[in-house]
Amino acid sequence: MEHRIYKVESFRIVGPHILRVTFDDATEQIIDFKPILAGELFGPLKDQALFEQVTVDPEVNTLVWPNGAAFDPETLHDWPEFVDALTTHAKEWESVAA
Repeated sequence: MEHRIYKVESFRIVGPHILRVTFDDATEQIIDFKPILAGELFGPLKDQALFEQVTVDPEVNTLVWPNGAAFDPETLHDWPEFVDALTTHAKEWESVAA
């Protein structure tokens, strides 16, 4: 199985907790992060002001936030394949925090 290394080229905020992400292979994903914003690392991103501080890290070519939250570029690129598992994990993180 080939592991392709993707790079995030750019992004645009298109709604609350939603980004349009462009990759180096000229593909895009519109990603709604709301379902996975839970736990110590991703939970703080529920604050829209913090969420909007997202940048593209020039060294690792992925989305990063000031609190250290980040995603593997492959996960972002192939978001539809990962979102269900990430949502399940987020629900587990919420139940642990409760």
